[in-house]
Amino acid sequence: MAEHETREPGPSAGGLEEGRLMKELEAIHRTRHETLLHGSDDALVTHTQRMAELEREYVRRHPERAQTPGRTRSGARARTGAEGQG
Repeated sequence: MAEHETREPGPSAGGLEEGRLMKELEAIHRTRHETLLHGSDDALVTHTQRMAELEREYVRRHPERAQTPGRTRSGARARTGAEGQG
């Protein structure tokens, strides 16, 4: 995993144009599992920080993004029948 340990963080998420932000998000999510399983502690920390930065920027730009009902707390409760079991 040397590539993760020596790689410099990418450009500021706020400075990315929309298409590049999406590509960065796709790439970081694609590499997350491998970094978790095989990266050094430093690589995992760096990956986590970068992922959070990119995700915060996406949410900032898209506050009204479509949300699937099943991906909300109430939707999950309805799916599992856990309504009222808080």
